Amino acid sequence: MKEKILKVEGMMCSGCENRIEKALMNQAGIETVKADHTKGTVLISAKEEMDYEEIKRKIENLGFRVKEG
Repeated sequence: MKEKILKVEGMMCSGCENRIEKALMNQAGIETVKADHTKGTVLISAKEEMDYEEIKRKIENLGFRVKEG
């Protein structure tokens, strides 16, 4: 199992968390997604290597910003 924690700006409430979680759960290979607006993080678990650029694109298409590093 691979895990990745992303820093995401712009999440303000649980509704924001739900939008990100729902969008990423549709991506092949992803097992779980847990967004936390209070910490500004998204924890992603997958069976295989994740396509970081695709994940970033999906989050940013929702109006949020993924911080590098």
